[in-house]
Amino acid sequence: MSKTVLAGVLSTVAAYFLFSLQDASVKWLVVSIPVIQILFVRSVTILAICLAIGRGQVVREAIHSPIVKPMLLRTLLLLAAWLSYYNAARTLGLAELTTLYYAAPILITILAVPILKEEVPPVRWMAVVIGFVGVLVATDMISTGLKLSWPVWLALQAAIFWAISTVLLRKTALSERTIVQMTISNFLLGLFTGMGLVFYWVPVTSGQLLLTSLTGVIAALGQFAMFEGMRRAPVSILAPFEYTSLVWAFILGFAIWGDIPDHNIVFGAALIFAAGVTIVLGERFGPRSA
Repeated sequence: MSKTVLAGVLSTVAAYFLFSLQDASVKWLVVSIPVIQILFVRSVTILAICLAIGRGQVVREAIHSPIVKPMLLRTLLLLAAWLSYYNAARTLGLAELTTLYYAAPILITILAVPILKEEVPPVRWMAVVIGFVGVLVATDMISTGLKLSWPVWLALQAAIFWAISTVLLRKTALSERTIVQMTISNFLLGLFTGMGLVFYWVPVTSGQLLLTSLTGVIAALGQFAMFEGMRRAPVSILAPFEYTSLVWAFILGFAIWGDIPDHNIVFGAALIFAAGVTIVLGERFGPRSA
């Protein structure tokens, strides 16, 4: 595995840790604050950080950037994914929701072939399958089963939208600086969610506003790590590492809420870890990545 690809993998793993930490804070906030309001403050916080760092230069680059249209499409896909996901979450249990949503890495790997023209060797397909089996085991879906319903379709739809947006990110990541991508993405997301606040805004305490802003800071670091990872490695290599967010979620659940993982969770996490090792070993001893 080249140093560039390894840096992309490590950056991606860090990104999913930060996103898991973000989700943990959102878990506290959604009890009293609408999701769209959280997303708005999150986007404004990230945008403010980008402007503070890049200043006028980043604004000029963003206005004249060739990726504005692809970023507009990606932002709409992300919004559709989040709306589908959180609506499904109202009915589905966490195990069902997680398993369905983690179909995304498989879809990302599949889409990378026709859209990005990536060559996906058997070892990467194997890693994706091992990781998905790990999710099935960890969430105990093998024994409980799942029936097709509207919430199930919404969760699958969220996975599809997320997969397409991730593939689009790889295309834009190669064409523009990370800070410019973050500026465009969060300006558009803040614009769209801001429109929804006309109907969903609720008063917040100073503590809630502080936590929501802190969530934005964490998300900013996560976005930067994810965008940088996409610049350095093909998405078919990075896709299985999305499963690590499930492991981070279990670790954070234990650290913050004292949730003790069952044996199936530990075994599933081991399979997810094995998927990552499979990728690393395959890239180290197999053909070099493009």
